[in-house]
Amino acid sequence: MQWSRLFIPTLREDPAEAEVPSHRLLLRAGYIRQLAAGIYSYLFLAQRSLLKIIRIVREEMDAIGAQEMLLPALHPAEIWQESGRWDVMGANMFRLKDRWQHDLCLGMTHEEVMTAVARGELRSYKQLPQIWYQIQTKFRDEPRPKSGLLRVRQFLMKDSYSFDLDAAGLDAAYEKHYQAYCRIFDRCGLKYTAVEAHSGAMGGSQSHEFMVATEAGEDYVVSCPACGYAANLEKAETVASPPLAPDPEGDLAPEKFHTPGRKTIAEVAEFTGLPETSQMKSLVMVADGTLMLVLVRGDHALSETKFAGVTGASEIRPAHPDEIRATFGADAGSLGPVGLRGIRILADLALKGRRNMIAGANVDDYHLRYVTPGEDFTPEYHDLRQAAPGDACIRCGQPVRLDKSVEIGHIFKLGYKYSESMGLRVLNAEGKEVTPIMGSYGIGIERILCAAVESYHDQDGMALPASIAPFEVIITPVNTAEKAHMNAAAWLYQTCRSLGIDVLLDDRDERPGVKFKDADLIGVPYRITAGKKLAQEKVEIYDRRTRELSEVRVEEAPHRLHELLTAARGQPVSTF
Repeated sequence: MQWSRLFIPTLREDPAEAEVPSHRLLLRAGYIRQLAAGIYSYLFLAQRSLLKIIRIVREEMDAIGAQEMLLPALHPAEIWQESGRWDVMGANMFRLKDRWQHDLCLGMTHEEVMTAVARGELRSYKQLPQIWYQIQTKFRDEPRPKSGLLRVRQFLMKDSYSFDLDAAGLDAAYEKHYQAYCRIFDRCGLKYTAVEAHSGAMGGSQSHEFMVATEAGEDYVVSCPACGYAANLEKAETVASPPLAPDPEGDLAPEKFHTPGRKTIAEVAEFTGLPETSQMKSLVMVADGTLMLVLVRGDHALSETKFAGVTGASEIRPAHPDEIRATFGADAGSLGPVGLRGIRILADLALKGRRNMIAGANVDDYHLRYVTPGEDFTPEYHDLRQAAPGDACIRCGQPVRLDKSVEIGHIFKLGYKYSESMGLRVLNAEGKEVTPIMGSYGIGIERILCAAVESYHDQDGMALPASIAPFEVIITPVNTAEKAHMNAAAWLYQTCRSLGIDVLLDDRDERPGVKFKDADLIGVPYRITAGKKLAQEKVEIYDRRTRELSEVRVEEAPHRLHELLTAARGQPVSTF
């Protein structure tokens, strides 16, 4: 292809609205344009990259025996009501009514639709196992769209679903997907980590997220360099760092003291001269309509995911101020567990064994000192807190690290959540009706592109992996008015094409500096420059990632690039 005939609207300045590198560079390089908040148009270069990602995904899914389908994006409410998720999804789901006032939604995911297809067609164990997948547009009414393509309201997703007769079959399907995902992300050139994760509203018994470390990420990966343990922040179990000060000794009775205007943990710590680790943080949560008090150490944060898991609640939220006042007789900032009746109290494990701590007195502007869990109140102990810097690994005791990351894939063992609730049955070998067990597996297509940009960029632009770059090679004749430059460029272009290289010819009548800057910006891995070196029958090959420049004979250049690119492309490995 020739640049002069293409629509590549590059920008010279950084867009003011761009917050993270991938957003800034995809806009500047002419890959995307915003239509509305969280809604983007994918222009020519973006579409070429996305199609290459899709091809890799499709090849690896086909290699494990998965069958591609395409299901509706518009879903009737009834199937979501059958699974119990119509209400659980809340405001995140786009909902609408048709002209007959039937409730519909735009699909966020397709567990219900796939299960409905299976329910209508699968009859016998002889039809199992099955793995079905699609590459489909999904919709999510994101409350705060931001960071370009990382948090959007419309996105492309590869979602696949496995149906098996028993848990052993699900284990096999899960492992197939795990390995296929590793091959996909390897072929896309990403450095990723597979971490233990929570299943959330998807349900199920086990899940893993595939994460790429980047400062643009909104998730955190907790990992142990010593033993390899890794989990996302919602799931991670760690050993809390020790308190910064020892607990006072002795069997001391709770003592009320005045803390005027001190509402936060930090303010009470400053007022008392005791560290935040000597306080109990009281959080009032509502789980499926039931109000509860949750206690964590003063310097810790509650994991709402763990709280939801402990309570088994499908809907959780912080209590409203009027609910708190009506129940405790005080406002948030002065709350505590002592003297409560008829309220379930949950305490994090880091509070177990602690003595003589500080907690709210349930009287405005007052706190209690010398509060001992298990003596002055009786809680249920659970792992409720988020992991924090300074924690130790739950497995080996060595320090863990926290890294901001972006999720690019997620796999789930769904179990019987959907097949049971939606009445999917097959006959087993004995002629008895049984419920198939399911798995669900997702990949964010645009997120792969974003993660690559976040991982591989510099001050001049993107340096995309060859396997997903819109072009593998760009040929730049220095002076289009020079016949020798253009003849060499034309020969290189045709020869590269004959070798199967995805090549772009920059035939624009622009200054060399403009062409070089644009080539760096759009992320093409290799550039061939046809210029002054042609007098020596040579051209320059420039490696965008390493910035290395090498001179080769004109006739050797296409074959040199072919060797470099063949190694970078990768091939699917069949396990079917």
